[in-house]
Amino acid sequence: MNFPTFYLLPTTFLLSLSAAVLADTSAVQLAGQSYSPDSGTLAVHCGRLIDGIAEVPLQDAVVVIESGRVTYAGPAAGAPVVQPLLELGTYTCLPGLIDMHDHIADSAGGSGDLKGYLSTSAAEQAEISRSNAEETLHAGFTVVRSVGSYVAWAENEIRDRVNRGEVPGPRIQAAGIYLTIPGGGGDLLIPDVDENDIPPHLRMGVARGAEAFAQKARLAVDHGADLIKIIASGAVLAYGGVPAAPEMTADEIAAAVKIAHDAGLKVAAHAHGAQSIKEAILAGADTIEHASLADDEAIALAASHQVAFSMDIYNGDYIAIVGREKGWPEEFIRKNDQTTEAQRQVFAKAYYAGVPLVYGTDAAVYPHGWNARQLRYMVKHGMSPMDAIKSATSAAARFMDWDDRVGALAPGRFGDLIAVPGDPLQDITILENVPVVIKGGLIFKYTIQ
Repeated sequence: MNFPTFYLLPTTFLLSLSAAVLADTSAVQLAGQSYSPDSGTLAVHCGRLIDGIAEVPLQDAVVVIESGRVTYAGPAAGAPVVQPLLELGTYTCLPGLIDMHDHIADSAGGSGDLKGYLSTSAAEQAEISRSNAEETLHAGFTVVRSVGSYVAWAENEIRDRVNRGEVPGPRIQAAGIYLTIPGGGGDLLIPDVDENDIPPHLRMGVARGAEAFAQKARLAVDHGADLIKIIASGAVLAYGGVPAAPEMTADEIAAAVKIAHDAGLKVAAHAHGAQSIKEAILAGADTIEHASLADDEAIALAASHQVAFSMDIYNGDYIAIVGREKGWPEEFIRKNDQTTEAQRQVFAKAYYAGVPLVYGTDAAVYPHGWNARQLRYMVKHGMSPMDAIKSATSAAARFMDWDDRVGALAPGRFGDLIAVPGDPLQDITILENVPVVIKGGLIFKYTIQ
C-alpha cells in the first residue's frame, strides 16, 4: 500500500495522499507564497471522537468542515456527504489543542541567558517567531495565548502574519508587553549590564503607581493587545525578588484590570504568592498564572469567583535538569526548586476544590513543540484524562473568550482538528506525538505511516 505523506514547507504546501485515503485532493492542495486561512472544506471519518464538550467519546463519527467551519460533528451513519473525505477510522479525533501560557516570540531557554534579548536582530527575531509558530502548530496546538515577551512587538507581528496566511501557525492571542514594577518579574534587568544599556522597547511595560499602570495598559490596548498581562508577584526566571512577594499593589492591579475590561479584554495575572493571587482575583483578573504558593484561602477564593488557574506543572522538572546542565543562574534554579513541588500540591488541591484549571505550559522555558508533555503531569497529579483534555480545549476557550470559535468540534466553530492513534483517555501521552493536524479545514500535518 502507498502510505499518504504530507510535507509542509515555510512558503509552499505540498500534499500527496493516496486515493484510498482521499477521494479528491483538489480542495486541500495548496501552493504558492501564501494560503487563505479558514477556507478548507473537508470531511473526516474518525474511529473515536472526543469533541471537547461531551463526557464520553462518540464511536464511529464524522466531522464535516465547510469553508473553514464545522457544520457537522456526529455519528457517521447520519453524516452528510462531503468531499474530500479523510479516512481516519482507526484514530481518535479531538479539537485542536489550546495552550494558555505560551511565549511564541521567545527562544526556548532564553530566560537562562537574558543577554540574548540585547543582541537579537529584527530578522532573527522574525525567524524565531516563525519557527516557534510552525513547531507549535505541528504539535497539535492550533490556538495559543502568547502571554508576553520582552520583545513585545514580535508577538503582534507573528500573530498578524499567521492571520494573513503568510506563515503556518496557531491562532494567537497576544498580550505584548508585561506590566511590571521596576526591577520586577517582567523587567529586563541583568546584573552585569548597565540599565542604560537596555533598549527602552524591552522595558515598555515598566511602571509604578495606579495611574502609570493604567497608562501602560492603554498603551498595550492601543498597540493591538488581545489581553493584558500583569506581573503581580515575582517570577522564577528573573533576577531579584522572591516569587511569593507581592510586586504590583492591589490598586495598581485594579487600575490595569479596569482599562482591560473597559476595552473588552481579559487579564492574565502572573502571581506565585497567596497575597497577590487574592488581590488579583478581587480586582477582577480572569486567570492566574503559576499560583505556585497559593494558600487554602486563595484556592477557595478562586473557586468561589470561578477564576481559572493556569499552572505549568511540567516545566519545573525541565528547569531542574536542563537548567543545571546548561549552567542557568543559580538564583533561577533555587527559586524553581522552591516552587515546583509546592505548585503541584496546589494544583491537586485546586482541582478538587473546583477551581477551573486551564492548560498552560510556559512554552519557551522549554522547547516549543513540547507543549503536550504537561498532560501526563496533570493526570499524574489527580486530574482525570477527560478533564485534562477539556483544560486544553473547551475550558481554555471559555477563559480566552473564544468559546464561540475554538475549543470544541461543534457546528459553527473553526474546523481545527487533530487525530492520534489509540485512546488518549487510556494513555494521555499519546497526545505528545500528533500525526494529523487540521486547522480551518486545511491539512497542515499528515505523517501517518
